[in-house]
Order: sequence, then structure tokens, then C-alpha cells
Amino acid sequence: MTADGAADVRRGHAVPLFRRIFALNALVLCAATALLLLAPVRVSVPIVFTEAVVLIAGLVVMLVANAVLLQVGLAPLDRLSRQMATVDLLRPGQRLPIPGRGGIAQLIQSFNDMLARLEAERAASSSRALSAQEAERRRISQELHDEVGQSLTAVLLELKRAADRVDDPALRDDLLQAQETTRASLDEVRRLARRLRPGVLEDLGLVSALIALATELSTHTGLSVRPRFTPQLPKLDEQVELVLYRVAQEALTNVARHADATIVDLNLDHRPETVSLKVEDDGRGLGLAHEGAGIRGMRERALLIGASLDVSSAPGRGTAVTLSVPITREEA
Repeated sequence: MTADGAADVRRGHAVPLFRRIFALNALVLCAATALLLLAPVRVSVPIVFTEAVVLIAGLVVMLVANAVLLQVGLAPLDRLSRQMATVDLLRPGQRLPIPGRGGIAQLIQSFNDMLARLEAERAASSSRALSAQEAERRRISQELHDEVGQSLTAVLLELKRAADRVDDPALRDDLLQAQETTRASLDEVRRLARRLRPGVLEDLGLVSALIALATELSTHTGLSVRPRFTPQLPKLDEQVELVLYRVAQEALTNVARHADATIVDLNLDHRPETVSLKVEDDGRGLGLAHEGAGIRGMRERALLIGASLDVSSAPGRGTAVTLSVPITREEA
């Protein structure tokens, strides 16, 4: 419904819910009274069996008619109750149709307005939280690189000098083994620093960052990652590129941890009005599992840039995560 339509609902001749229910009951009672007045049936004293049957049948008809009318009149409230129980702010745009005018229409319109406000507030708070998260990632990455990395490098040099001065072959082998362990730890620290702050994304762009991400995953997990990118991708906003990278990173991490997959397709496509990122694996699928923190985190990131995230899965046929980002004509 448009803003003008919503204003019409608020300005319309609203009938309170109490009056609607009272009118429905009054209609049933008036019909029953008219039927008793016009019918040739009379009540004897003491009452006879046929008269009792007629009265009970009339009561049953009146109750059924009252129930049917109330069910029809209060059906919008049932829809509102179901919507309130299932609404998810990470899936924006869920709205109820407004049935004409009146108190129920006002109630549903108020609920729709509340959803719009909550979605806007959720998007704003998520934006602040994720911005703070990215800033913290950059800080930790810098500290890992500058502090921990330099300390491990100094330890490596000391171990090398100590190994060169030692004459005992057994002790030298121990020092060389400690040197290799330290070098492996240094490599892991550098890898963590790159994951926390994708410098290649800032320096070389989104495509190069995704290729590096796919290569790193293949190297450390043995998965076969097949990247495919549409040529001549449009110039995207820095925040959009970061969201695309983080969603791809989280989706690939989920595949490596949970999917039992062997092949992963990483596709980045450009269409006239959208840029679409798709991560699809040949693993076991989600099954009956609920969406975890990783998928919900991807949905929150998608909200930041007005994108839509779709997660489809079939048992034994893998999972596909698709992020569709709308772009303007100027960007295209």
C-alpha cells in the first residue's frame, strides 16, 4: 500500500473492533428474534418434545451463524498473529495486505509501519556494528603483523644464529626443528592477518581478492575451488566490494567446515541491473539444520547494501548461496 493509501486508512471512518463484534452478534440475535416472532411455533407449559427440538435447533443455527460471521470478521487478526510469530527482520519487505478501512485495517497498517521502522533501525544498527567490527579487524590484523609477526621473525633469527654456533648435531637438529615450527607459526599469523584485513582487496580489487581467497582455501583444505568471473565488471562501491568479499569468505569457510564437499564453484556475474555472487558446492546440503550464525551474519551484511541473499539446499546435492546486489545505471 502507498503512503497515500496508508493515510486514507488512518483518516477513514474507522469502526472500532468492539462495535464490529457487537454488530455481528446483534445481527444474529435480531435474526433469531425475528424468526421466533414470525414462526408459527409456540412454547407450551410444560414444554413438549417437538418444541424443545425446534428451540435447540434454532440455538444451534444461531451459534453456527455467529461463529461463521466472527471468523470472517476476525480473519485479518489471525493473519496478523501468524505474521507476528514468523516475521524475520533479516528478510525485509514482509507486509500484510490491508483489508479496506476500519479498526483492523488501522491495526495492520500500524504493524506494517512498525516493521518498516524496525527494519530501518536494524539496518542502521547493523551498519554501525559491522563498521566497528571491520575497524577492529584492521586493528588486530595490524597488531598481528607488526607485533606478533616481528617477534616471531626475531625468534627465527635467534634460532638460526644459535643453530650455527652449536657443535652438537642432536642439539642443532632440535634447534632447526624449533626454527621450522616457528616459521610455520609465522606463516599462520600472516594468513590470519590477511583474513582479518584483505589488503589485496584494497590494493588489487575484488576479482583479485576472490581469486586469492579461492587459492588459499584450495591450498589449506584440498578443496577444488573453480572461480568464474564475468569480464568487465562495473566499478562498485568500496562497501559493496567488502560485503561481496566477506560473504564469499564466509560461504567458502562454511563449505570447508561443514559440507563434506570436493568441488566449489565461485561465480561473480554482471547483469544489466545486478551483480550476483554465487558459491555452490557438491556437499551434503543443509538438511534439516537451522540457519547458523554464519548465514545470519551474511544476511545482515546483505541488508547493509540493499542486497538479497538466497540459500538453497537439497540433501545430498549441495548448497548454493547467492547474493544479488542491485546497481545503478551509472555503475552499470
